[in-house]
Amino acid sequence: MTTEKPKKSAKEADLPTPLRQNVQDAIRQYLEDMGHSQPESLYRTLMAQVEPPLIEEVLRFTRGNQSKTAKILGITRNTLRTKLNRYDISVRNGNN
Repeated sequence: MTTEKPKKSAKEADLPTPLRQNVQDAIRQYLEDMGHSQPESLYRTLMAQVEPPLIEEVLRFTRGNQSKTAKILGITRNTLRTKLNRYDISVRNGNN
């Protein structure tokens, strides 16, 4: 069951799709792909899939600076380190 997206005006077409819409579309597709199967622990599964690439990309953006990464993410450095360990994310300064 796919839904047709309304056509965008020329001005709207130049704007990037809001992140929230991209996430919502991906979740909708995931649930549709599951068919009649009932997902279990969807929140936990989603966070385990979204959080690592979020951290990795912000680390890349800050060139491995954990203090800046934690600030951008709105978490403490200790929390960031916990998540780096949990997801086995290695930090390489300057080119993460």
